[in-house]
Amino acid sequence: MTEIPIYQVDAFTENVFAGNPAAVCPLDDWLSAEKMQNIAAENNLSETAFFVRNGDQFDIRWFTPVAEIDLAGHPTLATAHVIFTEMEPCRRDILFRSKLGDSLVVQRAKDRLLMDFPSRAPEQVNGLGDVARALGAAPTELLRARDGFAVFETEARVRDLRPDMARVAGLDLHGLIVTAPGDDCDFVSRFFAPRMGIPEDPVTGSAHCTLIPYWAKRLDKTELHARQISSRGGELFCRYRGERVEIGGHAALYMKGTIYV
Repeated sequence: MTEIPIYQVDAFTENVFAGNPAAVCPLDDWLSAEKMQNIAAENNLSETAFFVRNGDQFDIRWFTPVAEIDLAGHPTLATAHVIFTEMEPCRRDILFRSKLGDSLVVQRAKDRLLMDFPSRAPEQVNGLGDVARALGAAPTELLRARDGFAVFETEARVRDLRPDMARVAGLDLHGLIVTAPGDDCDFVSRFFAPRMGIPEDPVTGSAHCTLIPYWAKRLDKTELHARQISSRGGELFCRYRGERVEIGGHAALYMKGTIYV
């Protein structure tokens, strides 16, 4: 039997019971993909992050309850929080390397953590399927990067959406971002990914790789304040840097324990 430490961290919030919960599992060596997928399914959170030290860096992988994914923001923030607070409190920055070879840097900056991620600007596209029918409302603009990207006129329109998850899952998309100008921030969003086992993600760092370049161009500004208006809610502090984006937020430790597999 193998014993694996596990932490549960609420990301993009200063307080537990808000933001997006992620499981974080430090490993001495990689487990099989099947075992990591089983652990993620057992955790039944939107993502579980696994990481292995590689010299002064860390290799990281992310799993939803049903699949491994190529990029994830909130479990990366949660993992950095665990390293900074539970493992190496004197450390000031962390370099993660993903399975695809991306370099992801997380730095301490006063009371928040800043993640350096790739920019994934959305583009006009045809043939996403009947997004309006899936969402129950017609967006004013429809684009795509990794995920579908539907723009609405107001925060209230986004907040009031009641998607048909079976129809959203039937779209040829990893996930679907919906967004609008914010009432007390630059922009708001929600994120639906039922095909990945996540009907609605509470706060989605990777979606902001697409949201930030879109809103930076539309609002003609590089520093942006965002909220994800799921039922739990989350707050993100963003900066557009061309080919990279900076995503800042807080995190709160909820639980730590041991997995026996």
